[in-house]
Amino acid sequence: MLLPPPLEPSLPADVCQRAVRARDPRFDGVFFVGITTTRVYCRPVCPARVTYPDRRRFFSSAAAAERAGYRPCLRCRPELAPGRAICDAVSRLAQAAAHRIGAGALNGSSVAELAKDLGVSERHLRRCLERELGVSPIELAQTHRLLLAKRLLADTDLPVTRIAFASGFQSLRRFNALFRERYRIPPSAVRKAGRPLRTGEMSRSDRLRLTLAYRPPLHWTALVVELRRDAIAGVELVDGRSYARTVRLQERAGVLVATDAGEGHIDLEVSASLVPSLMPLLARVRHLFDLDAEPSVIDAHLAQDGLRSLVRQRPGLRIPGAVDGFEIALATLARGRVGWRSELPDPAEQIVQGLGDRLETGEPTLNRLSPTAERVVAAGSAQLIALGVPPRRARAIEEVGRLVLKGELRLEPGCDAPAIHRRLMQIEGVGDRLATHIVRRALYWPDAFSPEDPALQAAAGVSTSVALVARAEPWRPWRAYAVMHLRGPHE
Repeated sequence: MLLPPPLEPSLPADVCQRAVRARDPRFDGVFFVGITTTRVYCRPVCPARVTYPDRRRFFSSAAAAERAGYRPCLRCRPELAPGRAICDAVSRLAQAAAHRIGAGALNGSSVAELAKDLGVSERHLRRCLERELGVSPIELAQTHRLLLAKRLLADTDLPVTRIAFASGFQSLRRFNALFRERYRIPPSAVRKAGRPLRTGEMSRSDRLRLTLAYRPPLHWTALVVELRRDAIAGVELVDGRSYARTVRLQERAGVLVATDAGEGHIDLEVSASLVPSLMPLLARVRHLFDLDAEPSVIDAHLAQDGLRSLVRQRPGLRIPGAVDGFEIALATLARGRVGWRSELPDPAEQIVQGLGDRLETGEPTLNRLSPTAERVVAAGSAQLIALGVPPRRARAIEEVGRLVLKGELRLEPGCDAPAIHRRLMQIEGVGDRLATHIVRRALYWPDAFSPEDPALQAAAGVSTSVALVARAEPWRPWRAYAVMHLRGPHE
């Protein structure tokens, strides 16, 4: 069968050429450049000598470059490039499918199962990804697996077998065969080439150390303030410039610690116990810190629409996401507000202490796992009330947990954010502001916006929700970022 050509980037070729010549970090991960003479593809920031313009071919994704027969550069390492934000130029179905595939949805599962989960036919899903991304679901999944494996080979001392399974492969034989077929080198060649970097060693605390790239600027201080405001004691610890939390993922539990290293990178430590779930974990961490955003584009848009002075004060603001969407809903509804500032006991912390499993981390104040939806529903609203949650909100939490267990409410990126928002609003005890906050963090909704918020109305200089909607119209599709600018350093 004749395959369609790889999808070209949405940017004009002359823009891509200038970005490559300038090695402009704003375009890192936005497109990739293939060198026709060597059949290698690079990031726009590759430090290697720039080849002649007529020997370059531009691709919208690493998967599209690999489909065309190019292998990743060993010097600039495309697997380290930032990704694309969910709202970027593809259909909603392609967004949801690409996100889930990037988080490992096809590792051990079929395309048919993914399509059923998304509510479409397998044929329609394949056609959609071919049209929007230029690759099939399997090709996209294979690229994610291979790039993660390449990264772990270069940056860690993990055994090859462990790397293969951590990257989503179901057998070591299949990993070796596909790696040689796609990259035209054995895995051992990458490991030798990557030894001088030494960025992913196991620390003395038995944690894997990695780096995650982002497009500067990133206002880490503002991001940490946002995360500290919503943090649940025992589950999360925000200390200075670091963020740490416990994690439960695919029946595995551990800890992650993140610190901004500057120069476009986050330093990340992950418990060895979480390595088998590394692919979905890294996807969630990128979502948590909004690392795939393009701040130069967002800031320029908002600056043109009346927020210039605020954008100049805090360039590179990011929307905090979530590692666990149900956890965000649980804390938000338990508190009945965004964050917790009170001398009274925090009901979210009370729930965690009463229903969350203990986890030994070596850090006395980081010792609990957030309870699952199954645990909360089994406990029921009566126990939530006993733990300090008002009855109306306790029943709302129980209902959200029940809907999550039924699969009727998916609190994860790539889902239909407006539809999830409407469904939350149908639950008694969940108002517009709480529903908006849940969806903004759990689903990464960059246009999340609550016109009913009186504090936001005052910050925008209007007095009604209708006036605020009109005032915010020019800020689309990044009204959530505009809200953060208007709210300022402290809410």
